[in-house]
Amino acid sequence: MPQLGSKLRELRRRRNLGVRELAARSGISHSTISLIERDRMSPSVDTLGAVLDALGTTLIGFFSDLQSSLPYSPFYAAADLVEIGKIKTISYRVIGLDHPNRQLLMLHERYAPGADSGEEFSHAAQEAGMVLSGMVEVSVGNQKRILQSGDGYYFDSRLPHRFRNVHDGRSEILSAITPPTY
Repeated sequence: MPQLGSKLRELRRRRNLGVRELAARSGISHSTISLIERDRMSPSVDTLGAVLDALGTTLIGFFSDLQSSLPYSPFYAAADLVEIGKIKTISYRVIGLDHPNRQLLMLHERYAPGADSGEEFSHAAQEAGMVLSGMVEVSVGNQKRILQSGDGYYFDSRLPHRFRNVHDGRSEILSAITPPTY
């Protein structure tokens, strides 16, 4: 696929990762990642999936900018929300994945007790969200706050950020990211 390599390299750089660090995280050799990024090698689905998982995204998220020519409904039942990644103990479900020319990533996020998004990360976008239930510690740049049900956030995603469930039960967030870069 043309431009796959440059898109992968851009995503890696947004995460401030070197090729060798990404290789260590993904279990894919640094030489293979380098070849893919230079469009000298077409990766298997499993290889690309492992690299994207190490970058904190999924195949669906990575290819989300492709246009859909399928008919779609503007309404989504809970059962229709597509799981785009279960990272550790965090579930990310997309609202409107099949919407053509989607300009917004709308997520229903579920955090198990103690769940943590991991090291701070950044990407070129803006994020907003509201805690639906529980309590989530949100770190943005050098600021940190515990948000409870009904509290919200809005920030420039280029600032390093992190989410951690500090509630003894499950916490839920409804969030939006634009453009859908994560």
